[in-house]
Amino acid sequence: MPRLTVRRTAALLLVAPLLAAVPPGVSARAGGDGLPLGPPGLPETRHAVELAPGLTYTDIVRGMSSKRSFWTITVGVTATHGAAERLLGQLRAAGYDGRIQRLDRRAPDDPDQTGPLGFAVRTGHFATEDAALVRQARLTAAGFTTSVNNTAEDGTATTGPWVVHVLRIDVDRFAGRVRAALSTGVVPGLATVSATDASLGALAGVNGGFFVIDAIDGTPGDLAGVSVVDGQLVSEAVRGRTALVLPAADGAGARIERVSTRLTVRSSDGSGREVDGLNRASGLIRSCGGVGGDQPTQRPLHDVTCTDSSELIVLRRVFGASAPDGDGVEAAVDPAGRVRELRDHRGGPIPVGGAVLQGTGSAADWLRQHARPGLRIRVEQRLGTPLGVLPLTPALDVVNGGPRLLGAGRTRIDAFAEGFVHPDDPGFYWAFGVRRNPRTMAGLTRDGDLLLVTSDGRAPGYSVGLSFAEEARVMRALGARSAVNLDGGGSTTMVVGDRLVTRPSDPTGERPVGDAVVLLPDRCAVGQRRRTADPGGVRGS
Repeated sequence: MPRLTVRRTAALLLVAPLLAAVPPGVSARAGGDGLPLGPPGLPETRHAVELAPGLTYTDIVRGMSSKRSFWTITVGVTATHGAAERLLGQLRAAGYDGRIQRLDRRAPDDPDQTGPLGFAVRTGHFATEDAALVRQARLTAAGFTTSVNNTAEDGTATTGPWVVHVLRIDVDRFAGRVRAALSTGVVPGLATVSATDASLGALAGVNGGFFVIDAIDGTPGDLAGVSVVDGQLVSEAVRGRTALVLPAADGAGARIERVSTRLTVRSSDGSGREVDGLNRASGLIRSCGGVGGDQPTQRPLHDVTCTDSSELIVLRRVFGASAPDGDGVEAAVDPAGRVRELRDHRGGPIPVGGAVLQGTGSAADWLRQHARPGLRIRVEQRLGTPLGVLPLTPALDVVNGGPRLLGAGRTRIDAFAEGFVHPDDPGFYWAFGVRRNPRTMAGLTRDGDLLLVTSDGRAPGYSVGLSFAEEARVMRALGARSAVNLDGGGSTTMVVGDRLVTRPSDPTGERPVGDAVVLLPDRCAVGQRRRTADPGGVRGS
């Protein structure tokens, strides 16, 4: 699939002076009138600027460093107190002090609400991260697997601070476009949101959904969940996951929905078969939630790569010019659906306008029998939501995410159902959902405004990040009635014009990602906006 062809425009050049015009302390609020983070009465400031008619950027700074927070080292998280005591004994035998911390917060939808989530074994009470790192190095040498944490990020009571960035799109006034974009224009490869925004001439943008980072987990850049760009289904869904649905180019009618995919292939000889995946490496299913006997589970399981030795994968040119190589069979299909070639290996060219069907295991046997040259192959794709079928119209974009945060104006954190709870590893949900992290969120207000929101994190003293529960509270406070968590952590990025407004949590800087949600200017209105924009048009919120 080609990249969107919009290039940098005069409208984008308006953003930098608008941001520069924001004076310090446009508005200050007490906690009772601000975000529901920390105790009431915390200081809060908001700066707002209208980037274009109907598009407003607001940065919110709330709270202050907690005097009670400190650096510590987590040696492990166990499911039982007995296991924690044994680990603590090993720690003390190695000559280190330690303590057991009970972890009470289970996922709200976890069917097992009996007892605590687990128990963390921790050691040390340090004033600085550097001091904690010195002990961590010694513990690593002694054979322990550890992480250095600041207790302000634990999800327990704190005064912050928090830095939150908000893009609000009033779809009735915004004349531009709200689109999903693959970072490199094709599935393989990663690029920063800054680079993607610059190449598309975007007014602003945020990172999108979860994706494959390392080749051991599949194709780097492959979206780990549903993806639709310009009406083309790019990636299959992770079963049960919530997504941001953008049915129109202007953002109107956007929805937060659970999206499923059903993919089948049928030969002109009458035989049909289930399709396991789209535009990805065979046998590797990132975050699981697939079909056809995946191991160890077909349930969603976040950040786990399930495997399947018998898969049928469909690859189109959005994957690039060539299919991934490997053992098995592949059929090259022309735009009319006719099989032009049946190859006894995987890794040949993908026909323009056509597809390559790759098979391993029993899927390879199916292709040998039912995808012989001259036969016709029809691939059937169906997107579904609880409201019914979601048509693949040219304007449709879908961005994967999870878990759901809000539904019908109420907190609804579907973390267990969407695979963010690992039943055999209580430390995963504690680290991912209970502790505070950088976050990216999307939400919709009662009036249909679209909210794209980020929170900086992993930076004690600057911004501690948000837990899942805090994400839901923030989105409700901003007016959202439905909301979903998008990819976060080191992926969390918001770019406004040429400016990276978020602070990357990765030590290497802004992380390259698989896709982005971009806000593009209206081509026809660029000249008029250049003439009428008010560089001093800053408003408090």
